[in-house]
Amino acid sequence: MKDTAASPAPGNTDALQLEVAALIVEALNLDLEPASIPPDDSLFGEGLGLDSIDILEVALVVSKRYGFQLRADNEDNVRIFSSLRSLTEYIAANRTQ
Repeated sequence: MKDTAASPAPGNTDALQLEVAALIVEALNLDLEPASIPPDDSLFGEGLGLDSIDILEVALVVSKRYGFQLRADNEDNVRIFSSLRSLTEYIAANRTQ
């Protein structure tokens, strides 16, 4: 039997967004609450301040958690990782787990 409590219901993007934010905070050992990450702020630079190494780490944990590959050579990576909302939307559209 599948444990549905651990994963948000399909279509529940707010819950998924908070789950993805928590994944980012945990993966990068950030000293902030997942809910405090603004969904439309940039993940890079002036926003959350992530760099390319951070994004690689996030891509790895997302790939493991949601069952699909985020490839370094994907030309859409700048858009995918532009904000928490865009990353969440990409995960919702491509997840297998």
